[in-house]
Amino acid sequence: MLEQQVYVTDAAIATALYLSMTLGKPLLVEGPAGVGKTEIAKALSNALGTKLIRLQCYEGLDATTALYEWNYPKQLLHIKLEESSPTSEAEKEAAIFSEAFLLKRPLLQAITEHERAPVLLIDEIDRSDEEFEAFLLEVLSDFQVTIPEIGTIKATHRPHVVLTSNRSRDLSDALRRRCLYHWIDYPSLEKELEIVRAKVPAMSETLSSKITLVMQAARAMSLSKVPGIAETLDWATALVALDAERLDRDLMKETMGCFLKDEADIGTFTSELEGGRLEMVDATATPQVE
Repeated sequence: MLEQQVYVTDAAIATALYLSMTLGKPLLVEGPAGVGKTEIAKALSNALGTKLIRLQCYEGLDATTALYEWNYPKQLLHIKLEESSPTSEAEKEAAIFSEAFLLKRPLLQAITEHERAPVLLIDEIDRSDEEFEAFLLEVLSDFQVTIPEIGTIKATHRPHVVLTSNRSRDLSDALRRRCLYHWIDYPSLEKELEIVRAKVPAMSETLSSKITLVMQAARAMSLSKVPGIAETLDWATALVALDAERLDRDLMKETMGCFLKDEADIGTFTSELEGGRLEMVDATATPQVE
């Protein structure tokens, strides 16, 4: 199912997703940045042919921003238009506090999706505050929301929920207990090469193999920002755009900004390169991974 969406998966990921859908429990996916955690939710929504609703978490995110807001400009305009109307004040108030004036944010969108169960991606939950995490527990427990002016809205179809975390802070035990768990690490040489082949088919076998070897070697260095598979794909796409046919030291120096995002890391990588510790880039034989 996922492979049809050009997502290179394995049995563990496929099993975790299957159990999450079957048991109706959120799936918490942790791992380093850039290893494909977010792509799991995107691939799942495409495979199921359903809507992907994404809540991007950040410090200071609150319930209002994640759930709903009232469209105040629209309400004020309606009030002005109805000033001369014979309707009572109670009726006017009921009219402006109806769904027509409600701005649905991601959590409410997921709960009120009527066609079929959507995929709700709560991305980088570790960036949010502990207070928001506590609020989220309530929503994920019952998949219903109470809006004082309207009442309680319960999900018609329980969304498939995927949470991701880069582990910038520890998540609460309460949240972890409510979720199934899967850890995604940096890919092996074989898996990374398979991903590059699937995502950047225009790249030659020779270059695919060599950049994969380089990325594996880079992750073994003492870097402050270790490149993930996302950076590998950025680099591969850039080399295809440059019509590169071979990978030499000069080309690596010119394009290392595709996968290294820190000045000190560039210095470390350059030192390793000039010291001859990345000899695989000049090898005439192409590493093959089946």
